[in-house]
Amino acid sequence: MATLLAHIQVKEGREAEFEAIAEGLYRTTRESEPDCLRYEYWRGAQPGHYYSLLSFRDFHAFLRHQVSDHHEEASPRIGDTCEAVRLEWVDPVAAASELPATRMQELPEGADEKTARYHQIFAAVVQEWWPR
Repeated sequence: MATLLAHIQVKEGREAEFEAIAEGLYRTTRESEPDCLRYEYWRGAQPGHYYSLLSFRDFHAFLRHQVSDHHEEASPRIGDTCEAVRLEWVDPVAAASELPATRMQELPEGADEKTARYHQIFAAVVQEWWPR
């Protein structure tokens, strides 16, 4: 399992554009990625602040999402609308969530260069205090 929470600050005045991109990415991800368990966006309390919860069956499914054509096409456009994006790996509390624990996996055998780069850049950070 791989679950992360994205903290997103959108540039002032670009909220509608960001939401349109997010809606398309949400729809395509949910339609074409069977190993995606959660993929949701929310507006936060502060102006321009958004959250996204992404949860995948495993880290390899997360990598497939990252290198997918629809994600690669949307990423630069989302980047243009955002001031900051911070990704935080999170771990479900077993008795209070249906999602399995977040775990890092080795690079898939035969992975292409882009997947290898994303494996390193977005490595799942599993905190020492999380029960295993």
